[in-house]
Amino acid sequence: MIVAATRFAPVAGDIDANVRAIAGLIRAAGADGARLVVFAELVVTGYHPTLIRDTPALVLTENDARLEPVREACRAVSAVAIVNGPVHTAQGRPAITTLVIGPDGGLLARYDKQRLYGIEREAFAEGDRDGRFELDGTRFALATCYDNRFPELAERAAADGCTVYVASSVLSADNDSFEKVYPVRARDFGLHVVLGNVLGNNEDGVGCRAAGAWGPDGERTAHADTEIPGHVLAGVG
Repeated sequence: MIVAATRFAPVAGDIDANVRAIAGLIRAAGADGARLVVFAELVVTGYHPTLIRDTPALVLTENDARLEPVREACRAVSAVAIVNGPVHTAQGRPAITTLVIGPDGGLLARYDKQRLYGIEREAFAEGDRDGRFELDGTRFALATCYDNRFPELAERAAADGCTVYVASSVLSADNDSFEKVYPVRARDFGLHVVLGNVLGNNEDGVGCRAAGAWGPDGERTAHADTEIPGHVLAGVG
């Protein structure tokens, strides 16, 4: 299976602009043969927890009409999109939520980030269950940024029959996760790891171009190496 790891610079708080960019990247990756397209953490709003905390209108529902261009793009190229944003929960606070939108535009799975970091604890609710879905006979696990610092998530994924571990993250160039987390999770648990990352300024710093993937041996199989928004492709499964 061909998957695409994406990167672009979301506009802070501009859901419509970000959704248009997401939809365009889905169509482009699908045209290149990608069956799955992976985006960064909070890509729908940009990684701006304080802004989200103070702006209730930025919080989505699972079937939010503002995501319709994403659904249309998935249907157009028969691809699955891993899209992350703030989504309502029964706890009152939103979660940092991954919505898995299927090739028919329907919702395949939802995953709420379990391990919150820094200011996130003031704005969001923690998730309490692992994220899983299947596509074309391959079982996927979901994780979000700081989640990946905790190896038990990847360990459970491997034990649960997953072969691909999808990470939606916001990472700067000096983040040690590129050496000490993602390749280690891949190698230690025999997983393909696919990372969606961001470009541009955000509340945590400046996102870098290093979206991509690692194989089960921990070696890079795809690596974004330009500041131009777009995607890189990797084979998994």
